[in-house]
Amino acid sequence: MGSIRPEVSGLIEMQLNDLLKQTSEWLKSSGPNSEIVISSRIRLARNLDKVPFPHWANKKQGEWTTEMIYKAVSEDEYLKKSIYLKLSDLDAIDKQFLVERHLMSHEHALKPDNKAIVISEEEIVSIMINEEDHLRMQVMKSGFDLSEAWNIINNIDTSLSAKLPFAFSKELGYLTACPTNAGTGMRGSVMLHLPALVMTKQINKVLAAIAKLSFTTRGLYGEGTQAAGNFFQISNQVSLGQNEEEIIENIKGIIRQIIEQENMARNALTQNNRQILEDRIYRASGILKSAYIINSAETIEMLSMLRLGQDLGIIKSIDRRLINELFILTQPAHLQKIEGKRLNAQERDVKRAALIRSRIGNIG
Repeated sequence: MGSIRPEVSGLIEMQLNDLLKQTSEWLKSSGPNSEIVISSRIRLARNLDKVPFPHWANKKQGEWTTEMIYKAVSEDEYLKKSIYLKLSDLDAIDKQFLVERHLMSHEHALKPDNKAIVISEEEIVSIMINEEDHLRMQVMKSGFDLSEAWNIINNIDTSLSAKLPFAFSKELGYLTACPTNAGTGMRGSVMLHLPALVMTKQINKVLAAIAKLSFTTRGLYGEGTQAAGNFFQISNQVSLGQNEEEIIENIKGIIRQIIEQENMARNALTQNNRQILEDRIYRASGILKSAYIINSAETIEMLSMLRLGQDLGIIKSIDRRLINELFILTQPAHLQKIEGKRLNAQERDVKRAALIRSRIGNIG
């Protein structure tokens, strides 16, 4: 892995362009229940023993932590084909590009000193170094596949724990910067597309029930973001007092119920409001095929309707995977990476419309 550590901006650009040319694993629409569940993610928070948490560490301590973690990761069998990026080497668009691909958080992009990220070849694994915790490891899989995500990250965690002294307490479990992450240090989350529950005005009731069961709901880009395009991320709030398998099973139980309710809402719309449903879907299709200027908010709403049309067999001449890709490719940093230069808001709106027309202009 040491041979791929970036030293010059040209190499960084090449590595990021390689990511741009491929479809992220979680967008492939290949996993279970992928008509409703976009992706499953398991994240583990870990800290080095007897080293200040990132927010309290001085520059020298932060540099030492980064080097220690890099050395351990570079020797890991699963991550040997990964790329390693120091955030101080990335510009604002590069960092936003990684956020849009769900490879790192908004928080990690801030104050880049002594921060880095490791990204596996297929974007299944990413490891944020010196975010809120020394390590924030995540695995993302397409569809409803929390168990496989857990198997992968558990193996990586076991491998790294043999090389790094993780901070651990017999009473509290893994020690983390935020007390709510202590214990297993695990957050499991599932991203769902729930347009029918939104259209039938049942979504607030569903989300209220989830909150009572100690689960939290976030938007497309996680903490601090609102739901857009009918996307919702459901995750556990507590990681202390339960083991990893119990947390995963609890999440699975909640998600199965939500999938069932979304399917019931889709059936009700199809049977009772077919004309209204088709009108909204075909209007969205018409806008996407013909618009010459379109902003991010409208794009994500129209793509949501198009995806629902594909799921229900109303729109048959477009692949769900392509729609998933467009959710990401039409984001601001992606548009600028594709164009190879900075674009203002209006230029992005024009570029976005042109990209969509080129990809789906011939759908029926």
